[in-house]
Amino acid sequence: MKLNSKTLFLVLICSVIAELSSQEIPETILSKKDAITQMLENNFGVKLANNQVAVAKNNSSILNADYLPSITGNAGGTFDQNNAVTDFNGALDSEGNPRPSFEINDAETKRYNASINLDYTLFDGLGRHYNYKQLKEEYNLSQLQARETIENTIIQLFSVYYEVARLTENEDVLKQALAITKQREKRATYQFEYGQANKLAILNAKVDVTTDSINVLNAQQQLRNAKRDLNVVLNRALEERATVDTTLVFVNELVVDSFLETANENNVRLQQVEQDIKISEYAIKSAKSFILPTIGLTGSYGWNRSENPASAFFPGTTQTSNNLNVGLNLRWNLFDGGRSIVALKNVKIANESQQLLKKQLQQQVYRDIANAKDSYKNALTIYRLQEQNVLTSKDNFERSEERFKLGQITSVEYRQAQLNLLNAQTTKNAAKYTAKLAELAVLQLSGQLLNVEF
Repeated sequence: MKLNSKTLFLVLICSVIAELSSQEIPETILSKKDAITQMLENNFGVKLANNQVAVAKNNSSILNADYLPSITGNAGGTFDQNNAVTDFNGALDSEGNPRPSFEINDAETKRYNASINLDYTLFDGLGRHYNYKQLKEEYNLSQLQARETIENTIIQLFSVYYEVARLTENEDVLKQALAITKQREKRATYQFEYGQANKLAILNAKVDVTTDSINVLNAQQQLRNAKRDLNVVLNRALEERATVDTTLVFVNELVVDSFLETANENNVRLQQVEQDIKISEYAIKSAKSFILPTIGLTGSYGWNRSENPASAFFPGTTQTSNNLNVGLNLRWNLFDGGRSIVALKNVKIANESQQLLKKQLQQQVYRDIANAKDSYKNALTIYRLQEQNVLTSKDNFERSEERFKLGQITSVEYRQAQLNLLNAQTTKNAAKYTAKLAELAVLQLSGQLLNVEF
């Protein structure tokens, strides 16, 4: 019995320390709205998805569609220095004397040039037109992909958020149970001192206090772990503490049913496959442009300057010139070995594959919606039944408590009524958040997850 007393003492000390430590650092209240805001700002997956959207937006710009001309500039210069001797090989001058050799030292020749050139495609078989539209659809697709990432992250967020809320409510319920058990232990001690009860009642109460204390400690540990999981989703410091909002508001069932009626239009996965089909259709049109001619415009403007030194026969010269060239060219690939034909056939097959994927995905999404709807309605019904069960268990416990105080039932029967209430409360908590997560799954499949208040 001394060992049991020491164990109980250690458990109580640990419980007190845990309670004091939790009071040392005040916890802020993290509302659902604040949690979503922090998730959108800090979550790594959301940031990566937003970066992909930014890249797709840049790619869909007219700057990436070959609609603008290509302009290049060139410039250069050369420098030559020469020493030259011209020998006239005995030729006579006007006076009949042999002409002396003509020597030029450090003769410098300088040449400069600059030009600007323009190339512009006037017509390419409408290839760039359809490529530009394809890039726009790819940008729209990236937005849908980012939306899907955000929706999945919201589901992940609230899976953890509601787990923290459930464990918070469980902790409160277990603390209440511990307080009741301690009160029973105190009552049994007083009754023993006055000879109204035997030692067994005290020992039973002490065992129940130990059990309830351990349950509280385990619940607190689970709650701390769940809060760390929440901090990971929000990309916050792991040990940052926050109290979550445990109130829940369910969306009206009629509103949920109306959302499901338009799920075919709003489901993000179905919208993505529609975008893939549009992209493949533009790819077909772009491939057809290979069989049409390409008409291009070219132009250039150049400037040249040459500084030449004097020679034996001519004085030094400087020459400057300007030139302007404009040209129009046509290129028609009459036969490229069949590559264009193969490419066109392949993009048509890709479009057919997208149509098949759409039908397959529709079947899967409709199945998921039907399953999620049934799960949601079942979970909501169970939650309402559990609410009624808590009321019944509470009424049973209160009646048992009155009879226990009057000595009409034993401590074992009283403890059983307490456990029944405890189990009913924790089961109700689990059923409540299970129903809410089932509702979120329905909202996600119907494409309305981002359009409701949490």
